Amino acid sequence: MSAPLDKLTIEGFKSIRKLEDFELRALNVLIGANGAGKSNFVQFFRLLRELIERRLQLAVQTAGGADACLYLGPKVTTTLVAKLCSGAFGYRFTLVPTADNRLVFADEEVLENGAWIPYGSGQAEAKITETNSLAALAFLHHAASGWVAYHFHDTSDTAGVRRQGQINDHEYLRADGGNLAAFLRRISLTNPTDYARIRDVVRLAAPFFNDFKLHPVPWNPDMIQLEWRQKGSDYPLRASQLSDGTLRFICLATALLQPERPPTMLFDEPELGLHPYALALLASLFQQAAEQSGTHATRQVIVSTQSAPLVSEFAPEDIIVVERTRGESVFRRLESTQLAGWLEDYTLGQLWEKNVLGGGPRNERMPLPSDGDRGANPTREKDESSAGDERS
Repeated sequence: MSAPLDKLTIEGFKSIRKLEDFELRALNVLIGANGAGKSNFVQFFRLLRELIERRLQLAVQTAGGADACLYLGPKVTTTLVAKLCSGAFGYRFTLVPTADNRLVFADEEVLENGAWIPYGSGQAEAKITETNSLAALAFLHHAASGWVAYHFHDTSDTAGVRRQGQINDHEYLRADGGNLAAFLRRISLTNPTDYARIRDVVRLAAPFFNDFKLHPVPWNPDMIQLEWRQKGSDYPLRASQLSDGTLRFICLATALLQPERPPTMLFDEPELGLHPYALALLASLFQQAAEQSGTHATRQVIVSTQSAPLVSEFAPEDIIVVERTRGESVFRRLESTQLAGWLEDYTLGQLWEKNVLGGGPRNERMPLPSDGDRGANPTREKDESSAGDERS
């Protein structure tokens, strides 16, 4: 499976009780209130990556055990089910909790040539890795290298991105950007055109920035540390002399403009510390990185955000509203036709702030409003609201 996912089913994972055959497109921007379940969606992909790498038990225990992974705990949810589809290929499994707080496979199957092929039951780690199926092997390669959840929040003084690292740690950009210097150096040597694009985009977000200085540490050539120069000076500056927001933007630009982008890239709240102009640049990078060929995505970007200005840069069909009701996360993709009247006067971000889109703080014990209550006919609601303003 060389293409990203077309549809995804998740049942029983954290706040996601049931998300069935949900369509994933080239660009998917999740919005919602704190605790709605956006990050749980991203965390599910992290769990998938560990499952495919045969590190399921380590990932589950690190996350707090099976109890912490199941929707409302094992007394309410007895299975965690997932199904992943891409074209004619599919992979599905069911995990069940054990008495010692682990998750093991109740079943594991691969869809190939129109038939589901079982891979066993009772195993602690995925058996798909033992397959001889070419389609399954393609899926494994895609999954192992293709689902990357980037998280560049840690830019503290002790973060790897600010410290020296191994110069040969350059095969791929790590999810936390800890090997940024080594990775940028490799790109500058092997793909100078892509390196120039990264540098130029960083210049747009940080006009004082001139270029990176990517050389081995003189007294230890096996190590490298991120250095840079500002315009009008040849004095080398260190990563410690970059603001948190600038350093995060450099990591984001590098991830989105790298020569061989992963098929599916996930970003959890990438707007942290970024200026509004940098957010507009970032949105453009997301749109460029999410490639579409006909009706199928060839590259896929999934973003979880709390930023209304960032949301304003996208089309309604890019936006997935996540709301939580009675402890359950519910996912809904927007449609332009339902928002045409509003978008004449407001941006998507403004509509989110006005709670026209949903996805705002709410009493989760109450059921979600119907489409009519929420604005399925927003043109009518906007006109009535305006008329009320005139009468008053």
